[in-house]
Amino acid sequence: MKKGPESGTWPLAGVPGKLAESNPDNSRSGGASAKEKAVLSSPGEAENVQLKPSRETPRKKLCGYLNKLGIKGPIKTWKSRWFIYDENKCHLLYYRTAQDVNPLGSIDLSSASFDCKVENGEGVFEIRTPSRVFTLKAISKQAMMYWLQQLQVRRWEFCNAPSRFPVGSSQLVNEPLADRTSRYVVDSEAFMPPVKTPTEVVGLKAASLPAPQTSTALQNISLKHPWTEIQNTVYNICVSKQLRGNNGNIFNFSEFQENPESLDEEQEAEVEAGCAGDGRLESRMNWVRKAKWMNSGFLGLAEELSRERSSMDKVSVLQQQILTLTEEVKSQKELVKLLHKALEAAQQEKRVSSMYLTAAEDKDRLELVRHKVRQIADLTSRLEALEKEKKELEQMLALRDSHIQELKEHVQHLMEKNHAKQEVIMALTEQMARELSDPLQEANTITAETLYKQQEEIEHLKDDIDAYKTQNQFLNSEIHQVTRLWTSAAENEKALLMKCACLQARNCQMESKYLTVLRKLQETVPGLPSSDAELVRNLIQEALQELAFELTSALCLSSEYDEYGFMTVPDYEVEDWKLLAKIQALEIKSNNLRSQEVVEKPLRDRWNGVGELSPSAELKGLIRSGIPVEHRQRVWRWIVSRHCSRLPDHYQRLLRQSKSTEHPACRQIELDLPRTLTNNKYFSSPTSQLIPKLRRVLLAFSWHNPAIGYCQGLNRLAAVALLVLEDEESAFWCLVHIVENLMPADYYSDTLITSQVDQRVFKDFLAEKLPRLTAHFEQHQIDVSLITFNWFLVAFVDSLVSDILLRVWDAFLYEGTKVIFRYALAIFKYNEEEILRIHDNVEIYQYLRFFTRMIVDGRKLMNIAFNELNPFPMKLLRNRRTMHREELETELCELEQIKAAYVKERAEQGPQDLQDAVSEEEEEI
Repeated sequence: MKKGPESGTWPLAGVPGKLAESNPDNSRSGGASAKEKAVLSSPGEAENVQLKPSRETPRKKLCGYLNKLGIKGPIKTWKSRWFIYDENKCHLLYYRTAQDVNPLGSIDLSSASFDCKVENGEGVFEIRTPSRVFTLKAISKQAMMYWLQQLQVRRWEFCNAPSRFPVGSSQLVNEPLADRTSRYVVDSEAFMPPVKTPTEVVGLKAASLPAPQTSTALQNISLKHPWTEIQNTVYNICVSKQLRGNNGNIFNFSEFQENPESLDEEQEAEVEAGCAGDGRLESRMNWVRKAKWMNSGFLGLAEELSRERSSMDKVSVLQQQILTLTEEVKSQKELVKLLHKALEAAQQEKRVSSMYLTAAEDKDRLELVRHKVRQIADLTSRLEALEKEKKELEQMLALRDSHIQELKEHVQHLMEKNHAKQEVIMALTEQMARELSDPLQEANTITAETLYKQQEEIEHLKDDIDAYKTQNQFLNSEIHQVTRLWTSAAENEKALLMKCACLQARNCQMESKYLTVLRKLQETVPGLPSSDAELVRNLIQEALQELAFELTSALCLSSEYDEYGFMTVPDYEVEDWKLLAKIQALEIKSNNLRSQEVVEKPLRDRWNGVGELSPSAELKGLIRSGIPVEHRQRVWRWIVSRHCSRLPDHYQRLLRQSKSTEHPACRQIELDLPRTLTNNKYFSSPTSQLIPKLRRVLLAFSWHNPAIGYCQGLNRLAAVALLVLEDEESAFWCLVHIVENLMPADYYSDTLITSQVDQRVFKDFLAEKLPRLTAHFEQHQIDVSLITFNWFLVAFVDSLVSDILLRVWDAFLYEGTKVIFRYALAIFKYNEEEILRIHDNVEIYQYLRFFTRMIVDGRKLMNIAFNELNPFPMKLLRNRRTMHREELETELCELEQIKAAYVKERAEQGPQDLQDAVSEEEEEI
């Protein structure tokens, strides 16, 4: 019985159809097909072996024998495995031998990295996957480097295949694969030159040679995959019998030798079509394929080998094959014995079950059961006795081990004594030899020995240097490729994220338009027929119920609150405004998605590059654009510290004073605390975590500035400062900076005179910047100060959405109240066209109540405030304030005079009016 190139028991030249039948599993059949391709489609491999020419030149397959480190508990063994690369999945499949059809396992190379360490030994390298580390060993250092380089190239080609990424996702992926691969090879050669292919251990020639030997017959068998081992064994036996049964000569294909090339691809397809209807022709089709391969390639291989090898080489190869087959027969016998034992146990169990089933009466069955119970009890007692004997043996073994350890220690002690004595003897002998020999000859001998040792050490060091150089070159190449793969993956991920963001933004816009249409229909419900009105109500109800989930999941909202605790979707109490809230949330999300990569990311990168803060035009522009969340607290603290010098222990002293003495404004503060930022989760209830801090900040400020004490609106200013700065003392100084530095004097006094002045100044600016809107307001008798007064008093808190509000505050803290004028005018300009379309004063007031909440594009609003409204000089603002303050003070003086005259007149007329009233009553009596 022969096997190998001469015997023709070539594994994958066998029956492809039977491969699929014997293993229906997709993964295994895929492995088998990959292996079939490795042998049948490998032209130009190793030697000049030419198979049947095909229409396309197939790519050189990567396959060969490697040793794989198997770990079973504390036992580590090297097992020979046949490895083959699967290009479709970027997996490295491994089999026990090249003749097997089902793989024992696979290694995913798409996300793996490669490593080789000199300390592990020659030819040892590692493949590290996210789930496991595979340790492999090649036959030589050259073979190891070839495998590593080829695996790197295959991983690079698979990871950069155009099918893995969408078309146009990045410039790197759009480049042809051949160009990318060639460029990668050129780049890799800068780190490490390409290794010559070791044809004797890789490719078709390696598959035709016998598998490497192991120390024992069963050592190379995989105990983890018994079923796969059985399938491969049965398949190999069947193939061997079929080949031997063909007239005793595997090369005697009489049916096809006359014209081996007569069956081309079209005729083979016809034969396959005939085989589909007749199962008996299946084996014939398999022999057709086998004959084509054997006549075209395998005979050429045999002739080539016979020409190259001498007779002695052939004999040695045949002897090696005989040894291999002998070891395999031994392993198969062991496997048959195991199967026989399992079969006997099953037959015994079957006989007992048959006796139980054939028993005529229940009494007989009961007796069988009792007999079985007695057997179980007997086995249990025997097992206990064996366990007891095992424990005694273990104790004896422990005693013997301890005794052996003592003996070993004693022997070691004696050996040490003997070694010491030998050293003394050697020292005395050397001393005696030195005394008797010539001193010059002794010196020459010592010098020669030392030189020889040094030369040996130098040779070893050179070998180590070469090994470490090779390792360093490969690791540099691996780092270079992994870095490029990571860069490519990052670019494609970025492109996909941008595409996803655009699609999400488009989806948000479509849903926003849908909700807008529903809102328009909602306004016309009273004029619709009853059936249409009911349909509109149902659609609105569905939108209110279903789109709430889409806002949090489909739109990828991580929470219903933002980073500072503000609600992302306003909770309007009025039923008609709930659709408005959802429209607003969708538009905000769409705008954020569109500006994330284009605006927000570059702005964040610019802020990340800002080191120490110092006043400059560049910093002013950055603050106007908005401060990212991660930098806002630091910048606000810096702004406040520039204008307010903190007094040591001042805040703590104010808190102690507020505890010892009750301030007159304490009651009003307690009333305003529950009404502060009700749309923020940190202030939404009396038990919220920031309420006590806000109380202490307001009480401390009331004692710090007795002239103002407390004014309604300060609670909102302090609350925003607490949300951003977190520390209550920092929030206190921020409130001091706003009231005492940014706002003019008397802004929060009892008369609010400066606040009234700013309203008149604002009306002047509104008439200059937006004359059409001012005329529209005058035509319908609209007093905008009823809306804007609160904007100026609390700096837009509770008026704008949180994202835009905090951007306004960024610029407001840095530049002052001029920012409030700019944004107030920008808000009206943003909604100017909508307001001009309304021609009823009641509807205008209703629209002005919530129109600030409809502003979703913060960038557009910022551009209007700081670009379209220019020029806006601070000097003009000061002059207008001075002029209107004088006018207001004059009006207030006139009112005071009128009031005093009226009071004086009433005081003079008081007694006379009383007498008249008494006389009238007396007359009635």
